[in-house]
Order: sequence, then structure tokens, then C-alpha cells
Amino acid sequence: MPKVSVIIPAYNALRYLPETIDSLLGQTFRDFEVIIINDGSTDDIEGWFQSVKDPRLKLISQVNQGQSKARNVGLENAQGELIAFLDADDLWEPSKLEKQISLLMANPQAGVVYTWVAGIDSEGILRGRIIKNDAEGNVWKDLTQHNILECGSTPLIRRTCFEQVGGFDERLPPCEDLDLWLRIACHYDFLVVKEPLVYYRQHASSSGKNWQIAEKNYMIALEKAFDNPPPAISLDELELLKSKAFAMAYLRFLAWSALQSGAKDYKTAIAFRQKAQQYYPKIIFEKDYLRLSIAIWVIKYLKPHNYDRFISLMYSLRRRLIN
Repeated sequence: MPKVSVIIPAYNALRYLPETIDSLLGQTFRDFEVIIINDGSTDDIEGWFQSVKDPRLKLISQVNQGQSKARNVGLENAQGELIAFLDADDLWEPSKLEKQISLLMANPQAGVVYTWVAGIDSEGILRGRIIKNDAEGNVWKDLTQHNILECGSTPLIRRTCFEQVGGFDERLPPCEDLDLWLRIACHYDFLVVKEPLVYYRQHASSSGKNWQIAEKNYMIALEKAFDNPPPAISLDELELLKSKAFAMAYLRFLAWSALQSGAKDYKTAIAFRQKAQQYYPKIIFEKDYLRLSIAIWVIKYLKPHNYDRFISLMYSLRRRLIN
């Protein structure tokens, strides 16, 4: 049996999928299988797969049912002792699996190893930002405030985690990742490789999202978590954590998602920012609050196309500073 099962949900992702597969097949650790779940794509992924010769790759096709269902189907067919997820448009550094496996095998109490993340644009160009989270051990509190894994392509997870807590909750997109990480964190330690081993492709959706559904599902995911917290947390601490968690959900996830959508929906972002203040008034002193407010101002008064130019300039300056 392979040591690792890599699960790739794919929906009309053929523009990026071959490059993603190349980054996977270039891993220094070689003992893995790859399960691609074709989630009702219309871009001839099955025709492309006929040209794939590596026997470690398997394609499973289904009618379109969403990313969570695709990942769960992958879990049902996975044979590996360890599970990794890779979005069809993200990329891995060659040493990702090797470094994660080494850390996980040396720490039997841990269930998950994640990594730092480097952002790339739709063309694969580095944005100049490395997202660094350092939380390790019992990270449940950290996860209630922010999804420290950043994207679904970072974690390597023991199969026993899924046997204990189950798979993805298919009712909760786009918050099913966080819901699962919180459930695992109630029972297992998390570790981090402090290197950007994942390239997370960030591109605005061509259409606006259903913010009512996103808001509702994020609140459900948090309610589930706070209904079943780790036993060591006191009730007083839990209440404060909960207020701040709901505020951070509106500020860090929902408001920014609205701004970064294709519609550059600053009005929805303002509404979400106001809800964040209602849950936790002191949030106005957070650095994230200031960053969000500046971005809203730029979009509102300079218009979306000028905001895109402004962001491109900031990315260019950041890359120069890093170089």
C-alpha cells in the first residue's frame, strides 16, 4: 500500500491541472498514490487523462456534487496511511511531502502537519507575500480565530484522524475545511514546517458569491466547534473566544472574500466589518481592521480597476523588496 494518498478534486480545472500534477510528480518522496476526482467537469479531463502514463494516478469521475463530496469520495478510495489534499490549481515545492512526513513520524502525538504558503496569481507569478503561521500543539483556540492552514493544499493528515472525527461536512461550503480542522484539533496536535512549500493560486471569481450562504455556513461551523470544545477550556474563556471568533470570521474571511471577488463588493465588506464590531468592539484596534478599511476606501473612491492597479503595484514593490 502507498504511504500517502494525495486527493485532488477537479472541476473544469484543466487549465491548471497538468502543471499541478507536474509539481506533484516532482516530489522527492515517491511512495504515494494520486486520486483525481473529476467532479462533473466539461473540459475533457478524461481525454487529458488518457495521456497520463504514471501508474500512481487514478481518475474517478462523478456528476458535479461539490468539492467536499469530491474529497470524501477520494477518502473512501484512499489506501495510504497518510492523506494529503491538493487543489487542482495549486502547486507544491518538491520537498513538501518529505519534510512533512519526517516531522509527523517523529511526533506520534501529532495528527496534522501544515506548511507556510506563498501566494501566486492566475499566471503562476509570485505575489511577493509568504503567509506564515507558527501555531503548533493544541491549536484549537488559534483555529477559532483564523484558519492557520490558509488553504486545503497544505496539510498532511494521519488516516486515524478521519477514522475518529469523520470527513468533510458537505453542507458547509466554503467553510468545510475549517470545520474539519477544528474537529481534528480537539484530539490531535498540529505541527508546522516553517517554509513556504505550497503555492496557493489566488484569482478573483468571475462572479459574486452567495454571501448569505457563506455567512450562514461559517456561523454554523463555529457553533459546531463551540458546542464541542476541548475539555480543558473554562466557560469564561470560551465565551470570550466565541465573541472574538465570530468577529474574526466577519473581518478576516467574509469581508475580505467580498472585496477579492470579481465584483469587488465593498458594500458587503462594509456590512461584514460592522458585524465584526458588534461581536467584538475592540476589533477596531486590530491591524487586520485597518488593512480592510484601507482596501474598502481604495475600492470605493478609486474604483475597482484602479484598485487592481494599486494591488499590482504593491505586489511588484513587495517582490522587489524581497529580491
